[in-house]
Amino acid sequence: MMRFRIEFIPKETDEEIVIRCHSLDENVKRHCEAIESLLDDSPAIVYYKDDMEFYLPSSSVLFFETDGEIVYAHTKSDMFKVNYRLYELEAILPPEFSRISKSTVANSSQILSLSKNISSSASVQFFGTHKQVFVSRLYFKSLKQKLSQRRR
Repeated sequence: MMRFRIEFIPKETDEEIVIRCHSLDENVKRHCEAIESLLDDSPAIVYYKDDMEFYLPSSSVLFFETDGEIVYAHTKSDMFKVNYRLYELEAILPPEFSRISKSTVANSSQILSLSKNISSSASVQFFGTHKQVFVSRLYFKSLKQKLSQRRR
């Protein structure tokens, strides 16, 4: 059973949240994610399609991709325009998102497979969709590291 306790501290001391646990099991991870989402003060991303605004959870986005001056968010079955540049998205998105090419930021938690091509680029397949993107050589190693951390 997990207990909950609040301690009052002097104003000059930094506030912190500490979780004391025996192991990092699914229950503890779920609590950590809930706390992180409450502490997240990043702006909400509004997604646009035709004349409608959509408010999607970032976890449903497979990747963000530029097409000229426009940035699109791709889900499994749709595509939405966003009013951010890729570098702005990198700053506000959760850590599972990372740059994989000059024109793409991908959600590593949605990646099903990564296949290296002879042409020195790699292609990324996502869960539950035919959509794929390519990883440039510059970002390949960091993506592999992120994916290997996810398996732990």
